[in-house]
Amino acid sequence: MTERNNVLRGTHIILVAAAIVIIIAGISLAQSVIILALVSVFLALIGMPPVLWLERKRVPSVASVAIVVSVMIIVLLVIGVVVGTSVKRFSDALPFYQMRIQEQITAVEALLASKGIIGANKVLLEYVNPGTIMNLTAGVFYGLSSALSNIVLILLTVTFILLEVSSFPVKLRAVLGNPEAVFPRFTRFAVDIRRYLVMSTLINLFAGILIWIWLSILGVKFPILWGFLVFLLHYIPNIGSVIAAIPAVLLALIQTGIGSAVLVAAGYLVVGFIVGNIIQPKLMGRRLGLSTLVVFLSLIFWGSLLGLVGAVLCIPLTMTLKFAFESNEETKWIGVLLGPEKPAKDADSVPKKREQAHEKNEV
Repeated sequence: MTERNNVLRGTHIILVAAAIVIIIAGISLAQSVIILALVSVFLALIGMPPVLWLERKRVPSVASVAIVVSVMIIVLLVIGVVVGTSVKRFSDALPFYQMRIQEQITAVEALLASKGIIGANKVLLEYVNPGTIMNLTAGVFYGLSSALSNIVLILLTVTFILLEVSSFPVKLRAVLGNPEAVFPRFTRFAVDIRRYLVMSTLINLFAGILIWIWLSILGVKFPILWGFLVFLLHYIPNIGSVIAAIPAVLLALIQTGIGSAVLVAAGYLVVGFIVGNIIQPKLMGRRLGLSTLVVFLSLIFWGSLLGLVGAVLCIPLTMTLKFAFESNEETKWIGVLLGPEKPAKDADSVPKKREQAHEKNEV
């Protein structure tokens, strides 16, 4: 009997592994459709709280969705015009910055050669070439604009998702044949992931505004562009803030010298510390964290699978899996493994009374 159980368990593991491989291959083949769906769901989750709030104020559902989607359209148009203009100017100036970088690399090479260090040119140009970093930065913004090229279809999808929000629990109860069901696990999962995305977006917006103000004070060019990059990459904790700082520090170094670059780097460090160690733990709780290893592996996995959108949304996607695992007692251990190095107790999370008070209203 034991041998048979071992065989069944092994077969089950093989089937699960094969299913995972098939799912990953399917996601890779349907990348464009998956990206459209992910961006739509992300925007819908951001817009869900104001829609529910308006409905609680007795605003009709259709009117609530129309108001929220209209605000989204206005915000996206403003971002598109402002950031798009900055991206165009940055791209036009990129050859000049690359020339300046080449001049500085040549000067550094001569300095190192005078100190008896030979072969530095190959290292500087092939392994730590700042010009490549600036090209990658421009590619990131063009990749984002490409991902949002179907913005009309995305907004239509968001509209239909928001129209179904209030009726979904009723439909789910009808399917299960239990009108009184409350679905505590699903409710907690939905509240957790929605709260995480909304709070992350607001915190990232705050970080982006701080960087924009700081770079404007220092006179670094394209401050709006670098603030927007901070907003995007701060969805990736720890690693994202470092990646976002590199092009701005390089530009400050090229533009005004090492003193300005040091001040820019210091500003990024201060903002990253405030956001990562003060604001996020206080507003979101430590239970929502991920280990540094999981953050890095998530960036590689989702980025290689879904491109730029996968890289930006790698942590929300991984957090969704974490919340799903934590909502089931049988898979809760996986959620613990994905969590921070020191698993937090319930006291570190959002107070249970607040969650229970809002669960019925928000879902």
